[in-house]
Amino acid sequence: MRDRLCRLLLASLLWLPLPGLAATPLVVEAALDREVVAPLLEAFAQAHPDIELIFRDRSTLEVDALIESADPAPDVVLSSAMPWQMDRVNQGYARRLDTPRAREWPAWAKWRDEVFGFTFEPIVMAYRLDLSRHMLPPATHADLHTLLTTERDTLRGKVTTYSPSRSGVGYTLFQQDARYTPRFWDLVAAMGDAEASLEANTRAMLQGLSEGRYWLGYNLLGSYAMVWAQQHPEVIVRVPQDYALVMMRMAFIHRDAPHPRAAETFLDFLLGREGQRVLAGQTPLFSVRPDVVGPYTAQRLRDQVGERLYPIPLNASLLAFVDPQRRAAFMARWRREFRRGD
Repeated sequence: MRDRLCRLLLASLLWLPLPGLAATPLVVEAALDREVVAPLLEAFAQAHPDIELIFRDRSTLEVDALIESADPAPDVVLSSAMPWQMDRVNQGYARRLDTPRAREWPAWAKWRDEVFGFTFEPIVMAYRLDLSRHMLPPATHADLHTLLTTERDTLRGKVTTYSPSRSGVGYTLFQQDARYTPRFWDLVAAMGDAEASLEANTRAMLQGLSEGRYWLGYNLLGSYAMVWAQQHPEVIVRVPQDYALVMMRMAFIHRDAPHPRAAETFLDFLLGREGQRVLAGQTPLFSVRPDVVGPYTAQRLRDQVGERLYPIPLNASLLAFVDPQRRAAFMARWRREFRRGD
């Protein structure tokens, strides 16, 4: 009995990190602001001190390029550019995650147990308080179009939105808008007439709003905008009342991940209750799991907005958005309607 206890003790000690022993590195290439996701990264580091998390925040298009060109490859890839993520998975760049959490993940938020949507983020409008002194802020897409046409001179140069050519997520959102807004191209033309500024990311739009260069922003990532508004009371965030797109951050393990076990541990953490609880309670990224409670959950968002939430589907239909001919046709019409080059 004594020998058996000694063997068990020795076996358990072998699993503990030894003092001075280097932690396993884990490289995550992400289109996700570190400031917003910091609570999640800290929680993972505390839960897994044996893994050295190297988190690199880049643009969506930079992340997409690194999937193919990085040497060595990243361990995990995170991005909000959903069609680009799906395309890379379809090309065979993802490694299947075979864990109970992955198998139980909602079917609408994963594809082939290879790529997973782990957030549920509304797309919003934002405006500077200066706007409300001159006009009623828009509550719907139709309101926005009306303002851009009736208050064009007042708003000239003070409106901002994504550049569809420089942002993968921006391009995706406009493609979705074209599905749900009958007068989408009229809206694009109105933004062009108002000389709207096209930015590569939500942070640039928010900075412009705070600095007073912009009064009105369209199609911002709600997660970033909500965090920004907490520290910048001059910026007001509004979820459109007619419909609100919902974007998911998509994550997958690279097929050539140098540290696949650490990558599996990280992705499993994102899908688990511990990771999703942090998303729901400490970040505005909105959790997906229905069994967690907090101010930022998919269910709470549905309760607030109701049937007007339109999540971008995580399925093979996303592949059409990166089809070269379809993209070229969309961009040609964008430039024509916007009436000036992007």
